[in-house]
Amino acid sequence: MDEKYPGKAQPVLVQKASGELQPFDSKKLELSLRNAGAKQATIQMILDDIQSWVYNGVTTKKIYARAFKMLRGERTAAALRYKLKQAIMEMGPTGYPFEQFIGQIFQKQGYEIQVGVVVEGYSVTHEMDVIATKNGLQLLLECKYSLDQGRHVSVQVPLYVRARVDDIVRKRKEHPLYKDLRFEGGVVTNTRFSADSIQYGRSAGLHLLAWDYPRGKGLKDLIEKYKVYPLTVLTTLTRKEKNYLMEHLVVSCSQLKQQPEWLQELDLNPKKSRAVQRELDEICS
Repeated sequence: MDEKYPGKAQPVLVQKASGELQPFDSKKLELSLRNAGAKQATIQMILDDIQSWVYNGVTTKKIYARAFKMLRGERTAAALRYKLKQAIMEMGPTGYPFEQFIGQIFQKQGYEIQVGVVVEGYSVTHEMDVIATKNGLQLLLECKYSLDQGRHVSVQVPLYVRARVDDIVRKRKEHPLYKDLRFEGGVVTNTRFSADSIQYGRSAGLHLLAWDYPRGKGLKDLIEKYKVYPLTVLTTLTRKEKNYLMEHLVVSCSQLKQQPEWLQELDLNPKKSRAVQRELDEICS
């Protein structure tokens, strides 16, 4: 019981990926399940189980794993979507599949994209992870991929990106090909930004995109809005098979669904091939 408030139970403290302790919030769990598309009966079943099981010091990762196991038992696309954040972490260890994935998200928004492009600056050459162009605006984007969910992008990154973009823009403004374009630099991450990096990014006019930033328009929101789900969300392919596809720049479920010939490259037996197709139909519908 809480000594300050007799008769009131103390909240259960759970551990975030950063190591920080915070009170368990069933509303957040409920919202994540609802956003994944789970049915109300399934949501209530999982909430009842987690609330009766959760204990002080348990990690949010363990809570997620328990909820996913129950959701997966329902065999619905909701389970695949609920696995989304972990699936992004499984795109590593290099950041190149993530860059391709970000390119596809911007392409879905109507941008013409280039990935991994070496461009001339006024002083030196630079490699830009993603260049996205639409309606007279060109975004020059640096992708910061991390396998650590608790990691925050520090202020040094937007500082560095601002300097690189300024050097590129100074050169491009001299070229007739770019005379009608406006330019913006930006940073995209699968984790989060530190408070300083957000403050500097805003003041420096940078396009910032993180897992849940900007609020309601973060990476997670864009993935769900445009249905560009990472290939790693699939459960019917092995890690080795997923790595093979990503090495050949097949990084999303929609891409694999549109290019089924890549399944033939994996030499799957007919039963497994049909299982993969069913899973692709579920997640892309």
